[in-house]
Amino acid sequence: MALRSSSDQYGAVAVTIHWLAALSILVALLTGFRAAAAEDVATKAALLRLHLPLAALVLVLTVVRIVWWLGIDRMPAPVAAPLPPQWIARAVHLLFYVVVLGMVASGIGMMLASRAAPAIFSPDVAALPDFWRYRPRIPHGFGARLLIALLVAHVAAALYHHVVLRDRVFARIWFVRTPQLTGVTDEAT
Repeated sequence: MALRSSSDQYGAVAVTIHWLAALSILVALLTGFRAAAAEDVATKAALLRLHLPLAALVLVLTVVRIVWWLGIDRMPAPVAAPLPPQWIARAVHLLFYVVVLGMVASGIGMMLASRAAPAIFSPDVAALPDFWRYRPRIPHGFGARLLIALLVAHVAAALYHHVVLRDRVFARIWFVRTPQLTGVTDEAT
């Protein structure tokens, strides 16, 4: 598999970033929701010790992905489809970037406002603040729920393409090189 994308398939760099980001986002969401629900301060701190580095990794992967697409590689041509579904797909992908960056910004805001980082990474977690008292908690919680909705829509669309349409869209973002796909338009995204 080539490092860069071809007209019909994502390259190794894009595929790796996609799947690392997907896994990191899922685990960050899981640890974030579990930390928010945890009543035991030690459990909350332990979950946040995993959540914060994952959020930093998601930020790095998102920035690398943006730089990759803007300056180094071109995305494969979109699969032939009517315009409304193409617009929806583009909107969902753009919203992923906006929501992920917003989540990171609100998470940083929450850490700064609450001054929680020393307590999270300290053996004495008794000083862990009540995050519900800080304003960045509202957009952070809303963003997490919006991110879940976007993930559900993204996965549902991928499954629809894979199971119903059988147009091999999923194969474009996987690690194994596939034969030339049919139904790809000439227009690049």
